Amino acid sequence: MGTQADILFQTEQFCYQGGEWTVDSFPILDSEQTLVIIFGAPSFGTQPLAIQQLIDAYPKAHIIGCSTAGEIFNRQLLDESLSVAVLRFGKTDLRTAYAEVSSAGESFEAGIELANKLNSQNLKGIFLLSDGLQVNGSELVSGLNTRIDASVVITGGLAADGDRFESTWIIKEGQLEQGYVSALGFYGDHVELNYGVKGGWDIFGPERRVSKSKGNVVYEIDDKPALELYKRYLGDLSEKLPSSALRFPLAMRNKNNPKVPLVRTILAIDEETQSMTFAGDVPENATVQLMKANVDRLIDGAAEAAMQALRGKESQSSSSEANQVSGQSSSTEALCIAISCVGRRLVLGEYSEEELEASLDVLPKETKQIGFYSYGELSPSVTGTCELHNQTMTLTVINEK
Repeated sequence: MGTQADILFQTEQFCYQGGEWTVDSFPILDSEQTLVIIFGAPSFGTQPLAIQQLIDAYPKAHIIGCSTAGEIFNRQLLDESLSVAVLRFGKTDLRTAYAEVSSAGESFEAGIELANKLNSQNLKGIFLLSDGLQVNGSELVSGLNTRIDASVVITGGLAADGDRFESTWIIKEGQLEQGYVSALGFYGDHVELNYGVKGGWDIFGPERRVSKSKGNVVYEIDDKPALELYKRYLGDLSEKLPSSALRFPLAMRNKNNPKVPLVRTILAIDEETQSMTFAGDVPENATVQLMKANVDRLIDGAAEAAMQALRGKESQSSSSEANQVSGQSSSTEALCIAISCVGRRLVLGEYSEEELEASLDVLPKETKQIGFYSYGELSPSVTGTCELHNQTMTLTVINEK
């Protein structure tokens, strides 16, 4: 019988659809170094039996997951399903932490709380899943970034509820909960975490100034009611706000990287105050422009995100050649977690699966892929600290040396 040091990194994936699992039995991979990832339709929040079966099958494992606006399973886009991956690490330690967020104003402190719970000298990465409606994503990552070293890779996403914007859930200690952020820490020198993020939207119209805002709520743009401006551009689509605004996100000049704008998408509107609530902060005096979709560029963006992740993997591989001589090469298996914005799905429509194919076509053929359509994506832009993105394809590729 082998020791823990003999255990190789292993990934298995399967799904639940139409009331049935695609496997006869769950893979026997339960351990304290096992990670189970579950992305599921919002309806499982009131019918969690299938999720409970997974939780019962892996009592020692770390289990994370959230509700979606569509589940990603390799090259397929599914609805009313569970997309599941089980990863057993051989030489990587895992730790799970949670923070409660009852309102967007608590997001920064939640980030600090999670950082304090996970921080350690050998922390290599954090993967986050957050309530998608009650959390200010940019404040959440700002809190994390104040306590976590920039060398630690932080990625993740905001849970979704289709295009309804009513209620989202995450998995917390075996329960499906609202108003929480879950975070998983990866520890040790053997885990490899690579990432890529890309949009593909076209900017149009003049640059505008945010003349009145508070946190992630925008009241005025160019001294005019913000909602009025959006309605003018949306025309007949304004009757379907806020979901129709997913087709017209806001590009905000990024002070950390002026060449790559941050994208903000609307979560809610307020007719009385003529304001719009975004998934992340939009500061006063920020320079913004409207954006619109280009289907081909969205699909190309998914491929570019995969190329970013692949370049990161190749860089890690070349830097570990000395380890390969001593038999410590990277596992050929890898899991790609793909998180794409619900706005991309609405625009791509029947072409949505093409962006899932585009990412897998770039990555090594042994790579498996699960993921979900989200209300926001978390990742460094190219290098540096984590940021909140909207309307992007964000990839996290995990394997072990």
